[in-house]
Amino acid sequence: MFTGIVEETGGVESFVKAAGSWRLVVSAKATLQGLCEGESIAVNGCCLTAVSFGGGLVTFDVLEETRRLTNLHAVSKGVPVNLERSMRADGRFGGHFVTGHVDGTGSVEQFEPRGSDHYLRVRAPGGSGRLVVMKGSIAVDGISLTVAEVDGDSFAVWIIPHTMAATNLRVRRPGDAVNLEFDMLGKYVDKMLQVPRGAA
Repeated sequence: MFTGIVEETGGVESFVKAAGSWRLVVSAKATLQGLCEGESIAVNGCCLTAVSFGGGLVTFDVLEETRRLTNLHAVSKGVPVNLERSMRADGRFGGHFVTGHVDGTGSVEQFEPRGSDHYLRVRAPGGSGRLVVMKGSIAVDGISLTVAEVDGDSFAVWIIPHTMAATNLRVRRPGDAVNLEFDMLGKYVDKMLQVPRGAA
Protein backbone atom coordinates (compact mmCIF):
# COMPACT_ATOMS: atom_id res chain seq x y z
CA MET A 1 0.00 0.00 0.00
CA PHE A 2 1.19 3.50 -0.89
CA THR A 3 -0.01 7.08 -0.45
CA GLY A 4 0.92 8.66 -3.77
CA ILE A 5 3.45 10.99 -2.14
CA VAL A 6 6.55 10.56 -4.30
CA GLU A 7 9.75 10.43 -2.24
CA GLU A 8 12.15 11.10 -5.09
CA THR A 9 12.75 10.57 -8.77
CA GLY A 10 15.29 7.93 -9.67
CA GLY A 11 17.07 7.56 -12.97
CA VAL A 12 16.73 4.43 -15.09
CA GLU A 13 20.15 2.81 -15.48
CA SER A 14 19.01 -0.14 -17.58
CA PHE A 15 15.92 -2.13 -18.53
CA VAL A 16 16.70 -5.39 -20.27
CA LYS A 17 15.18 -8.78 -20.89
CA ALA A 18 16.49 -11.37 -18.40
CA ALA A 19 15.74 -15.02 -17.71
CA GLY A 20 12.09 -15.26 -16.71
CA SER A 21 11.43 -11.50 -16.53
CA TRP A 22 12.58 -8.05 -17.47
CA ARG A 23 15.17 -6.51 -15.17
CA LEU A 24 14.93 -2.82 -14.27
CA VAL A 25 17.81 -1.05 -12.54
CA VAL A 26 17.19 2.42 -11.09
CA SER A 27 19.48 4.87 -9.29
CA ALA A 28 18.10 6.17 -6.01
CA LYS A 29 19.06 7.82 -2.72
CA ALA A 30 16.25 8.39 -0.21
CA THR A 31 14.40 5.27 -1.34
CA LEU A 32 17.36 3.08 -0.35
CA GLN A 33 17.45 4.25 3.28
CA GLY A 34 16.43 1.34 5.49
CA LEU A 35 15.40 -0.72 2.47
CA CYS A 36 15.28 -4.51 2.84
CA GLU A 37 15.42 -7.05 0.06
CA GLY A 38 11.94 -8.07 -1.03
CA GLU A 39 10.25 -4.81 -0.04
CA SER A 40 7.80 -3.07 -2.34
CA ILE A 41 8.55 0.19 -4.11
CA ALA A 42 6.18 2.03 -6.41
CA VAL A 43 7.93 2.92 -9.67
CA ASN A 44 5.79 5.35 -11.68
CA GLY A 45 2.94 4.00 -9.58
CA CYS A 46 3.68 0.31 -10.30
CA CYS A 47 4.23 -1.83 -7.21
CA LEU A 48 7.53 -3.65 -7.81
CA THR A 49 9.69 -5.83 -5.57
CA ALA A 50 13.25 -4.76 -4.80
CA VAL A 51 15.23 -7.93 -5.52
CA SER A 52 18.65 -6.39 -4.82
CA PHE A 53 20.22 -3.04 -4.05
CA GLY A 54 23.54 -1.38 -3.30
CA GLY A 55 25.90 1.27 -4.59
CA GLY A 56 23.06 3.73 -5.12
CA LEU A 57 21.13 1.30 -7.32
CA VAL A 58 18.03 -0.85 -6.83
CA THR A 59 17.02 -3.73 -9.09
CA PHE A 60 13.50 -4.94 -9.86
CA ASP A 61 12.12 -7.91 -11.78
CA VAL A 62 9.28 -6.77 -14.07
CA LEU A 63 6.72 -9.18 -15.49
CA GLU A 64 5.99 -9.01 -19.21
CA GLU A 65 2.37 -8.22 -18.29
CA THR A 66 3.46 -5.22 -16.20
CA ARG A 67 5.81 -3.96 -18.90
CA ARG A 68 3.11 -4.27 -21.56
CA LEU A 69 0.26 -2.65 -19.63
CA THR A 70 2.16 0.31 -18.15
CA ASN A 71 4.42 3.07 -19.41
CA LEU A 72 7.46 1.15 -18.14
CA HIS A 73 7.72 -0.36 -21.63
CA ALA A 74 8.92 3.04 -22.85
CA VAL A 75 11.63 3.76 -20.25
CA SER A 76 15.30 3.81 -21.18
CA LYS A 77 18.59 4.88 -19.61
CA GLY A 78 18.40 8.32 -18.04
CA VAL A 79 14.60 8.54 -17.93
CA PRO A 80 13.37 9.78 -14.52
CA VAL A 81 10.87 7.59 -12.66
CA ASN A 82 8.84 8.37 -9.55
CA LEU A 83 9.74 6.31 -6.48
CA GLU A 84 7.80 5.71 -3.26
CA ARG A 85 8.43 3.11 -0.58
CA SER A 86 5.44 1.25 0.81
CA MET A 87 3.48 2.97 3.57
CA ARG A 88 4.46 2.41 7.20
CA ALA A 89 1.65 1.71 9.65
CA ASP A 90 3.11 4.21 12.12
CA GLY A 91 3.69 6.97 9.56
CA ARG A 92 1.79 10.07 8.54
CA PHE A 93 -0.74 9.49 5.75
CA GLY A 94 -0.27 12.32 3.28
CA GLY A 95 -2.03 11.34 0.05
CA HIS A 96 -4.72 8.71 -0.56
CA PHE A 97 -4.87 4.91 -0.64
CA VAL A 98 -2.82 3.77 -3.64
CA THR A 99 -2.31 0.05 -4.22
CA GLY A 100 0.38 0.26 -6.89
CA HIS A 101 -1.80 -1.77 -9.28
CA VAL A 102 -2.01 0.34 -12.43
CA ASP A 103 -5.43 0.29 -14.10
CA GLY A 104 -4.14 1.46 -17.46
CA THR A 105 -2.26 4.21 -19.23
CA GLY A 106 -3.60 7.59 -20.18
CA SER A 107 -2.28 10.06 -22.74
CA VAL A 108 -1.27 13.62 -21.88
CA GLU A 109 -3.56 15.88 -23.93
CA GLN A 110 -2.57 19.25 -22.55
CA PHE A 111 0.15 20.38 -20.16
CA GLU A 112 0.89 24.05 -19.76
CA PRO A 113 1.88 26.65 -17.16
CA ARG A 114 -0.91 28.84 -15.85
CA GLY A 115 0.43 31.40 -13.45
CA SER A 116 2.78 29.69 -11.00
CA ASP A 117 1.02 26.32 -11.41
CA HIS A 118 0.59 23.88 -14.30
CA TYR A 119 -2.61 22.58 -15.86
CA LEU A 120 -2.54 18.90 -16.87
CA ARG A 121 -5.27 17.22 -18.93
CA VAL A 122 -5.15 13.46 -19.50
CA ARG A 123 -7.20 11.19 -21.76
CA ALA A 124 -7.94 7.99 -19.82
CA PRO A 125 -8.74 4.62 -21.44
CA GLY A 126 -12.16 4.44 -23.08
CA GLY A 127 -15.04 4.00 -20.65
CA SER A 128 -12.99 4.69 -17.53
CA GLY A 129 -14.31 8.22 -17.05
CA ARG A 130 -17.05 6.77 -14.83
CA LEU A 131 -14.35 6.08 -12.21
CA VAL A 132 -13.21 9.72 -12.07
CA VAL A 133 -15.13 12.28 -10.03
CA MET A 134 -14.68 15.98 -9.36
CA LYS A 135 -12.54 16.61 -6.27
CA GLY A 136 -11.82 12.88 -6.09
CA SER A 137 -8.35 11.35 -5.99
CA ILE A 138 -6.39 9.77 -8.81
CA ALA A 139 -2.80 8.55 -9.08
CA VAL A 140 -0.90 9.69 -12.18
CA ASP A 141 2.50 7.97 -12.50
CA GLY A 142 2.09 7.20 -8.79
CA ILE A 143 1.41 10.83 -7.81
CA SER A 144 -1.65 11.45 -5.63
CA LEU A 145 -3.60 14.24 -7.34
CA THR A 146 -7.02 15.86 -6.96
CA VAL A 147 -9.33 15.86 -9.97
CA ALA A 148 -10.29 19.40 -10.99
CA GLU A 149 -12.31 18.68 -14.16
CA VAL A 150 -13.98 15.68 -15.77
CA ASP A 151 -15.17 15.53 -19.38
CA GLY A 152 -16.08 12.03 -20.51
CA ASP A 153 -12.89 9.99 -20.38
CA SER A 154 -10.69 13.08 -20.01
CA PHE A 155 -9.82 14.67 -16.70
CA ALA A 156 -7.70 17.60 -15.56
CA VAL A 157 -5.59 18.26 -12.48
CA TRP A 158 -3.58 21.23 -11.26
CA ILE A 159 0.11 20.75 -10.48
CA ILE A 160 1.79 22.94 -7.86
CA PRO A 161 5.47 23.99 -8.26
CA HIS A 162 6.64 21.52 -5.58
CA THR A 163 5.11 18.57 -7.42
CA MET A 164 6.66 19.73 -10.70
CA ALA A 165 10.09 19.88 -9.07
CA ALA A 166 9.82 16.64 -7.07
CA THR A 167 8.38 14.29 -9.69
CA ASN A 168 8.90 13.23 -13.30
CA LEU A 169 6.05 15.50 -14.45
CA ARG A 170 8.75 18.06 -15.19
CA VAL A 171 9.66 16.07 -18.33
CA ARG A 172 6.14 15.15 -19.45
CA ARG A 173 4.86 16.46 -22.78
CA PRO A 174 1.58 16.12 -24.74
CA GLY A 175 1.33 12.63 -26.19
CA ASP A 176 3.27 10.98 -23.36
CA ALA A 177 1.77 7.92 -21.68
CA VAL A 178 1.15 8.12 -17.92
CA ASN A 179 0.18 5.31 -15.55
CA LEU A 180 -3.25 5.70 -13.99
CA GLU A 181 -4.70 4.17 -10.85
CA PHE A 182 -8.30 5.10 -10.13
CA ASP A 183 -9.63 5.49 -6.61
CA MET A 184 -10.05 2.09 -4.96
CA LEU A 185 -13.42 2.94 -3.38
CA GLY A 186 -14.80 4.06 -6.75
CA LYS A 187 -13.72 0.79 -8.38
CA TYR A 188 -15.47 -1.31 -5.73
CA VAL A 189 -18.67 0.75 -5.99
CA ASP A 190 -18.59 0.44 -9.78
CA LYS A 191 -18.17 -3.33 -9.51
CA MET A 192 -21.02 -3.70 -7.02
CA LEU A 193 -23.39 -1.66 -9.18
CA GLN A 194 -22.70 -4.02 -12.10
CA VAL A 195 -23.47 -7.22 -10.14
CA PRO A 196 -27.17 -8.25 -10.37
CA ARG A 197 -29.01 -8.41 -7.04
CA GLY A 198 -28.97 -11.86 -5.54
CA ALA A 199 -25.84 -12.92 -7.42
CA ALA A 200 -23.24 -14.73 -5.34
